[in-house]
Amino acid sequence: MFQAPAFPAEHMAILLILNQQPYDGTDVTWNALRLAKRLDEDGAEVRIFLMNDSVDLARDGILPPEGVEDMVAMLKGLISVGVPVKVCGTCQNRCGVLKGQGYYEGAQFSTMGECSEWVMSSEKVLTF
Repeated sequence: MFQAPAFPAEHMAILLILNQQPYDGTDVTWNALRLAKRLDEDGAEVRIFLMNDSVDLARDGILPPEGVEDMVAMLKGLISVGVPVKVCGTCQNRCGVLKGQGYYEGAQFSTMGECSEWVMSSEKVLTF
């Protein structure tokens, strides 16, 4: 049976760690972004850390396939309402279709140390 959290969502830090390439033929990344938006709307402190091929979400230049929602625009929308987005700097050069290309404004270059800090200071950590 579901039990409400012991403290209100607006005081809960929730970290979403994304790993998959945005347009890989699944809905994993899309659903993670939808959940992040809803959590933010419900008052949670949402944080997003992009690793592996998900770093392409923080780069201009990757276009969604026809009929698929623009996940880069979804992430930019989250950034515009204050959701912090950090991107693994090592993965920037190793991963993604646009490997080695820079990030757009609002997506913060980051490190595994910063990811570790976010993990330890979050009440919940979700990986996609």
